[in-house]
Amino acid sequence: MVSAEFARTAVGIIGNITALILFLSPVPTFVKIVKKGEVEQFSPIPYLATFVNCGIWVLYGLPLVHPHSLLVITINGSGFVIETIYLLLFLIYSDRKQRVKVLLIALAEILFLVVLTALVLTVAHTTKVRSSIVGSIAIVGNIMMYASPLSVMKLVITTKSVEYMPFFLSLFSLLNGISWTIYALIRFDPYIVIPNGLGSLLGITQLILYATFYKSTKRQLAERKASVEMGPNAGSIKKINVAHNEHP
Repeated sequence: MVSAEFARTAVGIIGNITALILFLSPVPTFVKIVKKGEVEQFSPIPYLATFVNCGIWVLYGLPLVHPHSLLVITINGSGFVIETIYLLLFLIYSDRKQRVKVLLIALAEILFLVVLTALVLTVAHTTKVRSSIVGSIAIVGNIMMYASPLSVMKLVITTKSVEYMPFFLSLFSLLNGISWTIYALIRFDPYIVIPNGLGSLLGITQLILYATFYKSTKRQLAERKASVEMGPNAGSIKKINVAHNEHP
């Protein structure tokens, strides 16, 4: 019979894999940004939220804070590095106003992580207390990460287009939430199960939106492409043709 600890480790490894794919899923988006030389309407909020969230979970997984959480450290340490790269690309390809905004938020998040680490390791003297403090904050951070696409979801509903809500980011956000929810239920950890349970629901919502507006997105992109191919005089030509048809 499979032990609970073995099952938890196996699910944790699956969670590491889905989370790594989740962290890497924006790569096509950033390839597009680099090729175009601008971030367009892509939002930095999901990457800023994930950046600080990974930092909090690395702290949570430390042996001095929450022992026996190696799988939490490995994936969130990797995520922290990956999100740092994304934010650097955002700084390079944003306009000056957005660049300053992203930089200030990122610096504030780094300062927050440094202060939190110092306070937890010096003020709290047991792993139970440290786990409670960091775990409570981690819940908020994880919810922020999962909820960060809400601004993009609002854009989707407004424009009836999923162009700026990458499909794989939504898909693996759902898979990641489910994996870590199961992981936390095997040996109950409320600090992991609460945010990832909510994350699973948000992932489902994103996929529903994607399915709802997929066809309208394809139509908008086709119309935009046709307009570009016809050139700037397309509207004038259309007006001349209409006028010609009205006067025999």
